[in-house]
Amino acid sequence: MKYLHTMVRVYNLDAALHFFSLLGLNQTRRKDVEGARFSLVFLSTGPNDPELELTHNWDEKEHYSSGRNFGHIAYEVDDIYTLCQQLKDAGVTILRPPRDGRMAFVRSPDQISVELLQKGDPLPICEPWASMASVGEW
Repeated sequence: MKYLHTMVRVYNLDAALHFFSLLGLNQTRRKDVEGARFSLVFLSTGPNDPELELTHNWDEKEHYSSGRNFGHIAYEVDDIYTLCQQLKDAGVTILRPPRDGRMAFVRSPDQISVELLQKGDPLPICEPWASMASVGEW
């Protein structure tokens, strides 16, 4: 058995693509189905890595219900502090800051919970992350 991908439905495809590009994911393939009015966009962090499938139904009138019941997507990152700062600078709320130098949570525009895990050992604990409180649900 081989893990292939995780699929999430997105309301605003452009916003979702922007968010996941901030995490370092790149589009690997895309299928637009005119007759059924939907798009499938596959993203990955590398050529041999599992993919994230974004499903966009073109005529969806309302945001999907909270992605929290889905669980979360997790990515290993080279430097959790640098990535969290880049996300914060881009306007992404850090819901669970990397206070421990190891783990953080953010949400996509469609409320999909994304866990960020430091590759290898945790980084040394530092400010402003160490004293930053968690916000919202993650």
